[in-house]
Formats: sequence, structure tokens, C-alpha cells
Amino acid sequence: MNEVPNEASGVQLTAAKLIELTEKYIMETYSPLPVVLVRGKGPWVWDIEGRKYLDMLSCYSALSHGHCHPRILKVLIQQAKTLANISRAFYNDQMGLFCKELAEFAGFPKVLPMNTGAEAVEKAIKIVRKWGYTVKGIARNRSKIITCENNFHGRTITVISFSSEPLYKENFGPHTPGFEIIPYGDLKALKNAIDENTVGFLVEPIQGEGGVIIPPEGYLKGAKEICQKNNVLFMLDEIQTGLGRCGKRFVYEYEDAKPDILTLGKALGAGPCIISAVLGGEKVGDILKPGEDGSTFSGSPLSCAVAREGLKVLVEEGLVENSYELGNYFMAKLQEIETPFVKEIRGKGLFIALEIKPEHGDARFFCDKLWKEGLLCKETHFTNIRLAPPLIIKKGEIDWAIKRIKKVLQAPQD
Repeated sequence: MNEVPNEASGVQLTAAKLIELTEKYIMETYSPLPVVLVRGKGPWVWDIEGRKYLDMLSCYSALSHGHCHPRILKVLIQQAKTLANISRAFYNDQMGLFCKELAEFAGFPKVLPMNTGAEAVEKAIKIVRKWGYTVKGIARNRSKIITCENNFHGRTITVISFSSEPLYKENFGPHTPGFEIIPYGDLKALKNAIDENTVGFLVEPIQGEGGVIIPPEGYLKGAKEICQKNNVLFMLDEIQTGLGRCGKRFVYEYEDAKPDILTLGKALGAGPCIISAVLGGEKVGDILKPGEDGSTFSGSPLSCAVAREGLKVLVEEGLVENSYELGNYFMAKLQEIETPFVKEIRGKGLFIALEIKPEHGDARFFCDKLWKEGLLCKETHFTNIRLAPPLIIKKGEIDWAIKRIKKVLQAPQD
């Protein structure tokens, strides 16, 4: 059995001891599988006892490039030795290049670098509100942003204020006003919700945390057209779905529904770094002014250098195309499995959910069984098993996973 030495005490820490230590001192906001991971390479990870697993979560899509990608590591180490952080009080030699390359990659004129996805959403809300007051002419403090039921845009106080999940919000009020929640995928509801104070419509092109919920075909394009007709900004959150996860650079490309504002994160950091961004179209690119916003670590040379290399790897190694091709293959193989437990299989690219029939209990039960078979997955919204492997995964590795998924889905429940 492998153990982790604690140099300070000389005590050898086993998996059980590390889990016990974590549970004793952490403010626990997760319910993790009882596996202690110590190493990763490509789509694979190893636990403290040397067992090997195929990573089917990819750090909630943040590890699209896989674990310890050699090109990413090389840039990470080189930049860390040179200049890691300096703050936005000064210019650095990486941030401008990052903004240029991301703007060109995504086709937007302006980029606001940030850290986490939730922070990017918060900044997008600030941009839209200021646009509403200074450009559209909404009365001060009266702006409204429309969002959707079952959404997930982060866990800050403002973001949970427009969540429809009681667990996320009911003990954290008072909540931030200025939002209206409508059914997801319903264009008529969007039309009816817009009034003279509406400044934006914020939506996920696919609801990830909601269970990989895909809206009706034409929904994104229709929503964009409704927003344009009513002088409302169309805002897409592609923090989890963007950068190739769903088989195109961005999900909106399936319907030619480019937004006024796009938020990105997770895979933007290429695995080891934390970086997000708000991309703004011509209407909003210059809305914020110096002093109106800021973030200590935003635009750090380290994160920007790694993100730049991450974008190059996505293009040069064909990861977007791999997501599309192997995503279709993965879906087809999953559809072939005869099982009494699965209600529906949904997905685009390598972003897939298996919805378990409610009479068969919690999806966590199946995630536990998959873990014991060598696949690391995590349930979402209790009934869904989310499958989102690194985009570098190969066909043979998917075949390896299918054998184990089939075994779990066809076995009688314990």
C-alpha cells in the first residue's frame, strides 16, 4: 500500500487517515467518493494505493486537456520560474497576448480576464446592468435580467439569488433583486418576460449541472432574435460547455447564435491554472471604466501563459474535432446498452448524462459501482450520471469504459 509521509510528524498517512484528516478540518461542502488521488496522466488518475481509474469528470470539464499535458506543464514551469503574478496595477508580457489570442479564437473584440466562472458571471451582470443604465436608458436600480429554471451559474450570493434550487439558496438570504426566472427552452416565456426594464437574458446553451439538459432545436437562435428585437443583451454562459467540450468550440455555433456576452472558465486554464473571462461584443466592450471593477489575480502572467498554450493545444491537437467524433461514438455505444435502469441518455460531444429512472434510486449508487470498476464519475441532480472525460481520450479508452458501464447498468442492484 502506498502512503504519503508527513515530514513534520514522521507519520505515514494512509487513504483512511487522509480522509479522516480532511473531514476533521475542512468545512465540507462536497460529498466526495472515498478515493484519495495522488497522480494523473492523460485521462487516467491513480489513488494512494496505486489503483488506476479513468477520469470521467475532468474536474467538472476543467481538465479537457487531460492531466499533466506535457506542453501545458512545460509552459507552466517556465512561466512560474519567470513571473507568476504582478496584479493589474502594471502591464505584463502575457495578459495582452492572452486577450488577443482568446478574442481571435472566439471572435469577440474585447476580453475581461478573471479567475473563477462565478466571478465571470458576476462581471457579466455588472456589465449588462451598466449598459442598461448608460446606453439603454433604464431608470437607475430598476434593471432586470431574465434567467432560466434549473440554471447553474455559480454559488455567489448574487448568482444563487436567481437559482431555482432551494438547497442552493434558502438559507442564504436576503437575496439580490433584479432577476426573473422562466422555464428553460421556452421562447414564448422569454417573450412574455421582457419588459421596459429588461437589460439581459442569461442562459446556458446546455444545462450542465442540471443534468446535461439540451433545449429544443432552434432555441438559442430564437432567443437571440427575440433579444435583438427588444434591445436586450443575449448572454451565454459556456463556462462548462465551451472550448470544445460539446463538439464545437462553443455550443452556440450549432445554431449560429453568437451572443453579445460570453462567459468562459474551467478548461480555459488548461488544467493547472484558474482563469475565466468575459467576452464582449461591440455593444459592451468598453462599458466598464478604470476603478469600476478589478480583481487581484486576474490576468496573472502564469494563468495567461498557460491559457494561451491551452488554446493552441485545442487547435493543433484537434481536441474539438475529437470531442465531436468520439462524443458521437460514445453516445452510440451507450445507446446500445440494454438496461432497465436508464430513463434517457443525453449529450453533445463529450458532455453526456445518463438519467436513472427514479424508481431505481439515486445516481450516486451507480457512481459508486462505476468507481469500483475503475471509472470516476459523479452524480448531478441526484438522478443523473455525468460523463465528461478529457477531450484527449482515445477510442480504445472509450471502449474500455463502455465495458464497465455496461456491466454496472446490466447488473442487478445490490
